[in-house]
Amino acid sequence: MPSPRTAKHPSAFETPNKAPRQNVRPKQLPLHCPLPGTSLWNSHPRVFLPIEDAPDHKIRCPYCGTLYTLVNADG
Repeated sequence: MPSPRTAKHPSAFETPNKAPRQNVRPKQLPLHCPLPGTSLWNSHPRVFLPIEDAPDHKIRCPYCGTLYTLVNADG
């Protein structure tokens, strides 16, 4: 595995899911974690999260703990 310290593009080796909170819009459903564009080389398996069924439209990823909030859920 390449070392992040010697990589030509260090941003390619950033830690995935480094934002502990994410806002999600209805057009991004169905929600899954990790999100598209996340560095996947050391991430967890993709898991679909039923945020639209959550009473407060918030759900936490069971793998990484990122808290997702569905914004503009009513409109």
